[in-house]
Amino acid sequence: MKSVIAGRPRKVLPACLLLCLAALAAVLIARACRDVGPDLPSAEEVRARYMSSEGVLLDRHGVELDRVRLSYEGRRAEWTPLAMMSPALLEAVVEAEDRRFYVHGGVDWRAVLAAAARSAGAGPRRGASTITMQLVSFLLPGSVPRATGRTLGQKFKQMRLARKLEREWKKGEILEAYLNLVPFRGELEGITAATLGIFGKAPHGVVPAEAAILAALIRAPNAPAAKVAERAAALGRNLGWGLSAVDLEGRCREAFRQAHLLPPGSHWAPHVARLLFAGRGGVVPETGGGAIRCTLDGALQRRVSAALGRHLAELAPRNVRDGAVLVVDNASGEVLAYVGSGGDFSSARHVDGVRAFRQAGSSLKPFLYALAIDRRLITAASLLEDSPLEIAQAGGGMYRPENYDRRFHGAVTARIALASSINIPAVRVIELTGVEPFLDKLEGMEFGGLRRADYYGHSLALGSADISLWDLTNAYRTLAAGGVWTSLCLEPGGGCAGGARRVFGAPAAYVIGDILSDRESRSYAFGLDSPLATPFWAAVKTGTSKDMRDNWCVGYSGRHTVGVWMGNFTGEPMWNVLGVTGAAPLWAEIMHLLCREDADAPPEAPPGLVARMTALPALGITRREWFLAGTEMEVVEAPALGGKILAPADGEIIAWDPDIPAGRQKLFFEAQAAEGLHWELDGKAMGDAGNLVFWTPAPGVHTLLLRSADGETVDQVRFTVRGGPD
Repeated sequence: MKSVIAGRPRKVLPACLLLCLAALAAVLIARACRDVGPDLPSAEEVRARYMSSEGVLLDRHGVELDRVRLSYEGRRAEWTPLAMMSPALLEAVVEAEDRRFYVHGGVDWRAVLAAAARSAGAGPRRGASTITMQLVSFLLPGSVPRATGRTLGQKFKQMRLARKLEREWKKGEILEAYLNLVPFRGELEGITAATLGIFGKAPHGVVPAEAAILAALIRAPNAPAAKVAERAAALGRNLGWGLSAVDLEGRCREAFRQAHLLPPGSHWAPHVARLLFAGRGGVVPETGGGAIRCTLDGALQRRVSAALGRHLAELAPRNVRDGAVLVVDNASGEVLAYVGSGGDFSSARHVDGVRAFRQAGSSLKPFLYALAIDRRLITAASLLEDSPLEIAQAGGGMYRPENYDRRFHGAVTARIALASSINIPAVRVIELTGVEPFLDKLEGMEFGGLRRADYYGHSLALGSADISLWDLTNAYRTLAAGGVWTSLCLEPGGGCAGGARRVFGAPAAYVIGDILSDRESRSYAFGLDSPLATPFWAAVKTGTSKDMRDNWCVGYSGRHTVGVWMGNFTGEPMWNVLGVTGAAPLWAEIMHLLCREDADAPPEAPPGLVARMTALPALGITRREWFLAGTEMEVVEAPALGGKILAPADGEIIAWDPDIPAGRQKLFFEAQAAEGLHWELDGKAMGDAGNLVFWTPAPGVHTLLLRSADGETVDQVRFTVRGGPD
């Protein structure tokens, strides 16, 4: 007997010889199965270690918030149990791949014999791998390669392991694992990814025509639509489904026209999804997946995202393109909303504005005043001088702070200075506390990215440090918690309270909250009617960095702390946008949303505080004020303003300018409250101190005195002149 293959005669092995070979192979495999081979995982282990290529972020209620792709080796969806798959799908796959699946023990000897006969030349070639044998190659790819053209030894090993798997697993477990692991078209792996990516539906909704197409794809995943339809039609005839070949080809062409991507899912918290699935290690793993439940409230997250988008659209004409919002539960430290950018409204939607470092502006002032009050250096009623100030810097030069309105207000209380964010009094406070102790407090609240104290100098009082919204919001939450700092967390049970430490005393924290909620004291700068004036109790502070590159608004009620940053990720300045006009309206909208149903009452004063009616004759007011016990005062008098040298500053270094004629280079002496006083420079009288005195600088170190009529020294400074006329 002969057959012709490719035009050449070929001898066919006798049927009896084939039967003998098949019987011998069966005996050898059966005997080999008693040998110890590679350990096979259990069905439970395979399900447990299976990972979707998509990470799903769930909110605190278990509702999907976001999806992020974690693996680029293939697209895998969630594991699907056999009971959640269409019966037509199961029937089609078994018919196409292993029609005696339910009766053989891992190796289909009839199929092996038929394959051997065809290999010998009796018909078209076809493999004899069962579903179980294919599953073995998925489970142990190193031991049994999945590529075609296996050696006889590898095939023998695959059969042996398939029989072992059949003894350890149930048939349903084998079919379920196979369908969840088998590759389909493109990069789709597993039946769920295939049904979603090709037909846009879950496996349980697959109809017979779709089932036939999917089963036909297993053997040739990337075959042309016409070829897949031809195979699907033949499969339908075998099953008696009566499918139309024309209809199947149309379905294939329509389905294969798609990009075969999984549905995009939700994208409400992309920055949190990337952060949590990266394991907070900065690198997204190449394998992983599954679902992570976070602390975010999905409904609140969506509302805050939408609110940020609206405000960015409104501020776009004033060159504001980016923003970020963080909402925190005060008691637990759980983050309820985390919006890192404005999404479609943002210039760089993937940048995380919650974690980005930006200049703080006046947003750090509450912690400086809390330090000073805690150390009993000032009280809320203390009078601070808002007048021209010059401070010599360690590296040379002078620091001359200015108020935003370029005006001086004279003596103001610490309460008014903080509530109305007046700059110069804050610098006078950091002169009392020192820069290093203030920096220590910020580090105690785990502000990241801080530098040494001498890098900032006194400018730290006005927010020259770069900070993140994450750290700043939690620092304000520290004030809301009575001065006790704990960490924030994004996962339930994530150890929010870990590392609790007291940063400020409860009395000092309460006084700061009372100041930041004081509408009247805030009115000096913001008026009585501003976005900061809420109908419920809330303590809030704004901040604007140099050149209006950043503005902030952070504040807290009894239960929540809300932080808002607005600006541009590129660092471009905004156009006339302050904290009260940029970030504050959004802060107010979110805070109203949180307190709409049940507004918070003012917190109760902690032990250690004393309330007093305090008169301030210098301002012509009397008000009820809070004091740390032992610092209370019923009358606060302005200090007697004796003569004070305003210019030059003590320690100032002055250099000649070689480009200016010598006769035009003058240094002026200026004093405050100098009536009846006179100048003395290096022992030489320089005239009446009530008027400006101009002096031609001479090289060297000089001592300038302010003297009374009877010769008493009222004030003095030392300064240096470098260079001079040739």
